[in-house]
Amino acid sequence: MKLLIRNLSRSTSEAFVLEMFEAYGKVQSCALVSDKDTGQSKGFAFVEMPNPGEAKAAAKNLNGREIDGSKIRVKRADPKSTDPKPED
Repeated sequence: MKLLIRNLSRSTSEAFVLEMFEAYGKVQSCALVSDKDTGQSKGFAFVEMPNPGEAKAAAKNLNGREIDGSKIRVKRADPKSTDPKPED
């Protein structure tokens, strides 16, 4: 199950996001989205967990938690939000 994590602080690292979700089970992938020009975090990430039960537990327990001064939002990713966007 792919999860979308929004409202991350710009200072939150991909390693920290991975660590948060690994507390709830196996993480297949973790990707912090960053600006291609500056390399700075855009404030959201995608985490994929192969076990739906573990993913739901992570989403339930982490949604609304304050991390690095920001209250994060965690939900199941919509298929359209994970599709690559065409280059302009």
